[in-house]
Amino acid sequence: TGGGKCNLTNRLSYEDFISKFDKNGRFMQDALRAFFNSDLQDFFSSIGVKTHAPDGFRVFPISHQSISIVNALKDELDRLQITTLLSTKVLDIMVEDSRVIGIKTDNGDFSSKKIILATGGLGYPRLGAQGEGYEMAQKLSHHILPPHPAMLPLELKEDFSTCRADTIPNVKISIGLKKYKKLHANGDLIFTKEGIRGPVVLDFAREITPLLAQYEQVPIIVNFIKDLNQEKLYNLFKANSTKEIIEVLETLLPRNLCIVLCKIMDIDPYFLYSKLVGHKKEVLLSTIVATPLNVIGHGGFEKAMITRGGVSLKEIDSKTMQSRLVEGLYFAGEVVDIDGPCGGYNLQWAFSSGFLAGS
Repeated sequence: TGGGKCNLTNRLSYEDFISKFDKNGRFMQDALRAFFNSDLQDFFSSIGVKTHAPDGFRVFPISHQSISIVNALKDELDRLQITTLLSTKVLDIMVEDSRVIGIKTDNGDFSSKKIILATGGLGYPRLGAQGEGYEMAQKLSHHILPPHPAMLPLELKEDFSTCRADTIPNVKISIGLKKYKKLHANGDLIFTKEGIRGPVVLDFAREITPLLAQYEQVPIIVNFIKDLNQEKLYNLFKANSTKEIIEVLETLLPRNLCIVLCKIMDIDPYFLYSKLVGHKKEVLLSTIVATPLNVIGHGGFEKAMITRGGVSLKEIDSKTMQSRLVEGLYFAGEVVDIDGPCGGYNLQWAFSSGFLAGS
């Protein structure tokens, strides 16, 4: 996580942190009150990992290496004399009279009155994620909201491969479908060989991937230039009407991007604005301010950092993380239907829900 630097959490206030999870934020309240960002930093400090927030927001171990977190947790398990079984596949959760009695594994059965299901989502399959947690919960009558890959790059119908060296700051993306037009995200955008990535794309992908399961392509509207409207753009071109279109656009966006946008609009970038016919001027002004593009794919769970969907929150007691259907069954982390944006949100939820379930 965090490009190998391990972005553990962030420094947002309790209220602002919850607001980033939309309607699911309310469910998180008890877990976050029990164990929030300062508690997490204190815990890691107590086991030998100092943390800091170099940008004033995201919190990392001072080493900026994920392995320092892994090693510290392993050392703490050893200090507490916790038995850890590796290469042991859990096959089933054993239940009698709606109560947990243990687990079946390929290394024998284990009796227990309490189990925490913390199997994560389907992202990063090379680390072992296979969705067993969903299957086990479903066997026990829990409802699973369909998992979709989230926090991943998106593939575009349009070709922006010549723009790969460009990062566009403060971009706004929204969905071009009437039913979903209120959904939007803001942040930096980066072009790739196949499409787009960057913080704004990673955060917004969670809204796009479920729609791609329904539609062949999903129209999006991209505002590349913050606070620019058609009137301001019109005045800019009017003041520079004797210049080539590319010269004017270059004052706003990287040259390669300007050329691609002109190609999409079927406008010669070396033409003078004053020479454009009326409807072409309208196309130019409207497209630059709000560029319509089409998402046609994504890299699937192989490229996904997190998973949207999971065990329904309606069937979990938010005060304890215990199942409302099976006594002794608890949940933690991404296996439940909670996912947040980039910036340490998902790891904080994993630690907070794990703390509450463990308590």
